Amino acid sequence: MAESTGSGTAAGEAEPRLRKASWKYVGPGIVVAATGVGAGDLVATLIAGSKFGYTLLWAAIIGCLVKISLAEATGRWHLATGRTLFEGWRSLGQWTTYYFAVYVVIWGFVYGATAMSSSALPLVALFPDGPSLKVWAVLCGLLGLAFVWFNRYAVFEKAMTIVIGMKFLIVVYVAIRVAPDLGNAVAGLVPALPDGSLLYTLGLIGGVGGTITMAAYGYWVNSKGWTDISWLKVMRLDNRVAYITTGVFVVAMMIIGAELLHSTNIALTSGDRGLIDLGKVLEDKFGAVTANLFLIGFFATSFGALMGVWHGVSLMFADFVERLRRERAGAGGGTGGGAAEGDMVEEVAAGKREKSVPFRAYLLWLTFPPMGLLFLDEPFGLVIAYGVLGAFFMPFLALTLLWLLNSSRTPKQWRNGIVSNVMLAGAGLLFLILCVQQVRDLPW
Repeated sequence: MAESTGSGTAAGEAEPRLRKASWKYVGPGIVVAATGVGAGDLVATLIAGSKFGYTLLWAAIIGCLVKISLAEATGRWHLATGRTLFEGWRSLGQWTTYYFAVYVVIWGFVYGATAMSSSALPLVALFPDGPSLKVWAVLCGLLGLAFVWFNRYAVFEKAMTIVIGMKFLIVVYVAIRVAPDLGNAVAGLVPALPDGSLLYTLGLIGGVGGTITMAAYGYWVNSKGWTDISWLKVMRLDNRVAYITTGVFVVAMMIIGAELLHSTNIALTSGDRGLIDLGKVLEDKFGAVTANLFLIGFFATSFGALMGVWHGVSLMFADFVERLRRERAGAGGGTGGGAAEGDMVEEVAAGKREKSVPFRAYLLWLTFPPMGLLFLDEPFGLVIAYGVLGAFFMPFLALTLLWLLNSSRTPKQWRNGIVSNVMLAGAGLLFLILCVQQVRDLPW
């Protein structure tokens, strides 16, 4: 191949040998699965199951295929070009920097409070005579901060593996406990749209496991030590493990919703509190042990998402800041320290600078300012801004990946094929539709 890969293969050299995919390498996918499916995603799936039974099971499966395509594109960009996703966005124009800067500040502020509250809810249910929700929320935020502040990637990955193991075993156990109707479940694999199900269907396809953590996947890939295209097959196996695991969660929660709620017409509270409602239903039907196990799984889900965001988005922010610093230094014509500055940027991209000032500054931003929102009603304007920015992120991610991976920014042999283009274009269209709907549903 005559093209340069941007990751150590010069023009005219043979295409690099791809490492054999092996289960022993799997890791970043576990992190993205533990982070990407939060309590809100589980409630959305539960409600879909409670309203339509198994009918929308096919949509959950398609959703996993969409996420596999998106995450594969993110990882392939990092490995094929030797550049981070933010560097790719920068190459598309200044507008991407302005969008990301506003997004990461406002989103982080509101998400911090949401993640802490979500982690605290099951603890309040497990320990009704213990601290209040706000106290538990603050403690969860401080625990997440301390863990990510001092950790290295290998430690972080092991902790997230424990989290995903707890989530997987507990949710699957509860799904088996409610005795799924296998005949109806299989029938649910045939695409169908009952009356009033369109938005739930789009939400299942696009919403579960689809957040900024998909953009962070490439940074976790680099942190693992996968920094060139030779790791492509390994990354693809890792990514499939991530979203097959996510698919198991979604199917298990839909089974729980269909069997426990659809057949008995029990309605859940919207948002994370819906899982508290489900805990009560489980206690009435199966006893306190099953209910408490479910609440532990609820905590693992919420706190795993908190730790993942604290780590992954802070890595992205560190890369964002260091690259802007390098560009400003270059524009100023300075020559001293240029190599050191470049080394710093590459260390950030490879996840080797978790103790950098920008990384830790964003950790603090995610933790302490949002604590104020725990004690105050969220300002109306902030809720609107958070909703709009969040709604636009997934179409932004899908469409910019489509742009980057079909342009000369990506070596020719690693650009999108027909399947990748169809999946990314379909994802972009889907997320645009969801974006419009989410913006319309905001409390203007």
